[in-house]
Amino acid sequence: MVVPVNGGATDFQVIDLAIAIASTGSGTDLTLVFVVEVPQQHALDADLPEDIRRGEAVMARAEDYARSHGHAVWGALTATLLQARFAAAAIVDEAIERDADAIILATRNEYRLGLLTQGETVPYVLDNAPCDILVLRVATDSEGA
Repeated sequence: MVVPVNGGATDFQVIDLAIAIASTGSGTDLTLVFVVEVPQQHALDADLPEDIRRGEAVMARAEDYARSHGHAVWGALTATLLQARFAAAAIVDEAIERDADAIILATRNEYRLGLLTQGETVPYVLDNAPCDILVLRVATDSEGA
């Protein structure tokens, strides 16, 4: 199971969902993924120390949470920090590389130019991942709890 995290409020919610799913089986492997998106003006392997530090901090927090709340359900727990031009493609590639059974993503509805969207990541993953996809659409403050 691959679970992308970004340091946002939804990280723990998607990990909780992964724990709930994993608790129905035995020894589920969890890969937490943080993607540093590298701007076009930089080489793909550019040194981006602030982004890397932030990613490492997000990964450490997510990994600690997953270990402490789901300690009995994980076969293996891996935290991976990636650099890519497009986060969605990196998430799909990681799922393929790890032969993941599922990807769990969180999203919020947003309005851009008057149109409802969930961004670029969710549609790309839905269209290109070779495994099951679970999308947790989190309510915005205006929608209530």
